[in-house]
Amino acid sequence: MFRFTLPRDIYVGYGAIEKLSVLKGHKKAFICTGGHSMRRGGFLDKVENTLHSAGIETRTMEGIEPDPSIEKVREGAALMDEFKPDVIVAIGGGSPIDAAKAMWIFYEYPEITFDEIKTPFSLPPLRNKAIFVAIPSTSGTATEVTAFSVITDYSTGIKYPLADFNLTPDLAILDLDIPLTMPPKLTAHTGMDALTHATEAYVSTEANGFTDPLAKQAVSDIFDNILESYHGDKEARGKMHIAQCLAGMAFSNGLLGITHSLAHKIGAVFHIPHGCANAILLPYVIQFNKKACMTRYADLARVAGLPGRTDAQLVLSYEEAIRELDRKLSIPLSLKDYGIDEKLYLEHKDAIAANAELDACTPENPRKADAEALGKILECAYYGKTVNF
Repeated sequence: MFRFTLPRDIYVGYGAIEKLSVLKGHKKAFICTGGHSMRRGGFLDKVENTLHSAGIETRTMEGIEPDPSIEKVREGAALMDEFKPDVIVAIGGGSPIDAAKAMWIFYEYPEITFDEIKTPFSLPPLRNKAIFVAIPSTSGTATEVTAFSVITDYSTGIKYPLADFNLTPDLAILDLDIPLTMPPKLTAHTGMDALTHATEAYVSTEANGFTDPLAKQAVSDIFDNILESYHGDKEARGKMHIAQCLAGMAFSNGLLGITHSLAHKIGAVFHIPHGCANAILLPYVIQFNKKACMTRYADLARVAGLPGRTDAQLVLSYEEAIRELDRKLSIPLSLKDYGIDEKLYLEHKDAIAANAELDACTPENPRKADAEALGKILECAYYGKTVNF
């Protein structure tokens, strides 16, 4: 038996922010966002004005940093408790939306500790005080439709993916005007994050008949549009924004694997953007996993229109196609080429592998991976060596 959970409503289109009007009848909305891009682009003003037109009072928390901390989450939850919203609206990239999800938990349960919510799928019921609305500005994390929130504990240097179906937003708005503002590097990183989501969801041990079509469609659409999107094509940007959402629907319900386990821990230590870390790691993880799920990877190669007569040939084509995308998107092919100092890598590699084994994404990987195996994959990804064990 499996569960499949999505937001109740998803609005998609140019100018879709105006659909916040469906919240009419609510009294107070607490808005969370990141840096200045949403204000500068006029999108935050549109959110505030639409809510005000619906008779909803607002308070806005701006400046949520990338890789949000437990401290920032607690700060936001305290502001929510002071304002008493019945709607939380998060607009921006994955970081402010993830932070807002975690703030939501502590707003509803002020006495709960972070340690109590780290165990996957252990949250108490939410929506006692507020519902949650997400408006993504990037085309990668898909947190607007997922049951996840990634928060960093800087005291331990570990990123924790909080996971619970309760965290799935009630309403998702994909305004296709917003991703047009992404710079090329962000477009590249988030696009490869979406490809990693779809790939890992399809080979996950929790993949099912609902998630498979979503993952395959996402892979097809990403291969068709990511390069044009990177170069600024408007139609391709819109298609990528939808494709990343399809990938999110797949992985939120089918879960992920060790590409993400390693990326979470690498990101917390070396501060590589999450999508970039996934893009570097994914071919090495495919090399490790294909012994357990060759046919599944071959399916994705066929969907992407890649050459090969046998499953083995198709999987090699898929690995190389990902590397070729990395090259064309100016993403390095190894962690060393990214610029991570070898001494720093050697200092942290064992802890990264050990923490990755404990990550919430590891149990659903198609091939079992302990800290030793994860360490070997990490070594190959650092030096650019083939994974052959």
